[in-house]
Amino acid sequence: MNSLTNFKNAKQSLTTYSVQELNESIGLLISRGFAPRFILKATVSKSTIKKGHLWLTLTDGKASVDAVAWSSTIKSLKFLPKQDDGVVVIGKLNFWESQARLSIQVFDIRPSISTVLKKFEIVKSKLLKEGLIDDSLRRKLPKYPHSVGILTSVPSSALADMLRTSKERWPLTKLQIIPIPVQGNNENELKSILNRLKKNKLKLDALIIARGGGSREDLMLFDSEIIAREIATFPIPVITGIGHEDDLTVSDLVSDHRSATPTAAIVDLLPSREIEKSNFLINKKILKDYLKLFFQNQKKFLSTKKTFFQSHSPQLLIKNKRIKINYIYKLLNALSPEKLLKRGFALITNESGDSIYSVKNIKEKDKLLVQFYDGKISAEVDSLNYDRI
Repeated sequence: MNSLTNFKNAKQSLTTYSVQELNESIGLLISRGFAPRFILKATVSKSTIKKGHLWLTLTDGKASVDAVAWSSTIKSLKFLPKQDDGVVVIGKLNFWESQARLSIQVFDIRPSISTVLKKFEIVKSKLLKEGLIDDSLRRKLPKYPHSVGILTSVPSSALADMLRTSKERWPLTKLQIIPIPVQGNNENELKSILNRLKKNKLKLDALIIARGGGSREDLMLFDSEIIAREIATFPIPVITGIGHEDDLTVSDLVSDHRSATPTAAIVDLLPSREIEKSNFLINKKILKDYLKLFFQNQKKFLSTKKTFFQSHSPQLLIKNKRIKINYIYKLLNALSPEKLLKRGFALITNESGDSIYSVKNIKEKDKLLVQFYDGKISAEVDSLNYDRI
């Protein structure tokens, strides 16, 4: 009796709802009392695409909630999560009054830093095992590139800085700007661009892939295994300037040179005209000093040769030879037998024609021939006298 009385009293004092009215009231409370948009950090426990819509179940390990990204939203999403991906969601609460069901309408969804680093490590480990990440494979950058391709977002502050730095450092290099997506689910588009560059043969000396700063999550495109393989097999040296100095992507690991920023990529690739000018002036002075010393030495050498040739001139040689010949002539003339014979000497020979210069070379009865200046006589040795004059 008491319970019946209590129920009747409660019925008179409490608000009465139909199911529809209750659900509408709950919906009204939620819309009035909850933020129109909020950020939710969670892990994807289920991910399904049905009729163009992305249906998710999000959890933190203790509780779960459903979420949906409509097909119109999916087109603008830069990341489509998979099961077990950590995510950061921007969304709002949707309350389905007919079923009293609560879900989150997704406006944007990004990978969490844990998801980004997990993918980085997976792709890095795979490419390391295949030998595509190897410092010995890095090619030397051209010293004075004639033409360089720049793949980056157009327009962007990163590109503006690169163009300004290029003009300041080395304006002789021709830059070919190729617009590319720099974040989001665009690995197939970027792969297609890299493939076209390979086939078109634009006569590039090097390629720069650049992306300005942002969160590490925004750089996830450059952790793509597909993009990394394209860079690793590109026919010319590839320089990456992605994010900030502390950001490291898989693309950086397979490139020929990793620069800290997009602007640093230009600095690392192009020579500095100020430094080159300074080096030119230094080399010019070195060459000038060398040539000065060289010509001084040559002048001394030629002067020495001139003195030598002057002292060994044909005229002087002939003169000296003539003097020597005259001296020899006079000497020979003075020592000639004819001169001696004219002075009263005689030349004595035996019958064999041998000269007799000593008494010891003859004996008595020897036939001798005596040659005077103006004739000869025959003689016979009558006696020998060994007394000296």
